[in-house]
Amino acid sequence: MSHLTQIFTEIGGQFITPEAELMEKLKHVKAFVFDWDGVFTDGSKDHLLQSRFNEVDSMGTNLLRFSYYLNHKTVPTTAIISGEKNSAAFTFVDRERFHASYSKFANKLDATKHLCDMFGLQTKEICYVFDDVLDLSLAEVCGVRVFISRNANPLFNEYVIRHFLADYVTGASSGNGAVREACELLIGLNGNYNEVITERKNFSETYSKYLALRKATTPVYYASQEGSVVEVKI
Repeated sequence: MSHLTQIFTEIGGQFITPEAELMEKLKHVKAFVFDWDGVFTDGSKDHLLQSRFNEVDSMGTNLLRFSYYLNHKTVPTTAIISGEKNSAAFTFVDRERFHASYSKFANKLDATKHLCDMFGLQTKEICYVFDDVLDLSLAEVCGVRVFISRNANPLFNEYVIRHFLADYVTGASSGNGAVREACELLIGLNGNYNEVITERKNFSETYSKYLALRKATTPVYYASQEGSVVEVKI
């Protein structure tokens, strides 16, 4: 057992795809796509249907994109695809300068096809972080899949694993730092974790160049309306 596998197994993570194979799959990834509810959040909302996000997860997504930048000299395409409309997700996408947000998509493959057309991607070049039934059709076709598990749905967890719909299952549950766990794993698989942390700690010239590119990204917001993908203003 490698050191990386041991670390993540000890916190409850499960490698459905062995580390070495997963590392090879990740080399072909050009985009990181996240679900929102049940991934960045525990799935709960208030009476205004508002949710929250975690700064620990936020830092994780930033470090992951920097890790990709160090290996590829470009900022990866990053997006959120949600079945619902979440104002907190819009705030997050704007602040973190993700490339796109897709909301109200009952069929997430529609959003993914649009994302691929817009950014010149193939589904196998997407790493998808997800948690529930609505995500499975997309998880089935993506190159790398990280599943956020919950103790509350043991039969669903078993279904995802038995049907090979995930490459890694997080030890952390929804809304409890699971995105950070996913990002740390992916950075570790990229093979540059120490470099990522050191460059960020020192706010190096390399990190500054990455950050300037990230900040230059203009997020675009899309929604599903009557079966079409339409750009919306937030």
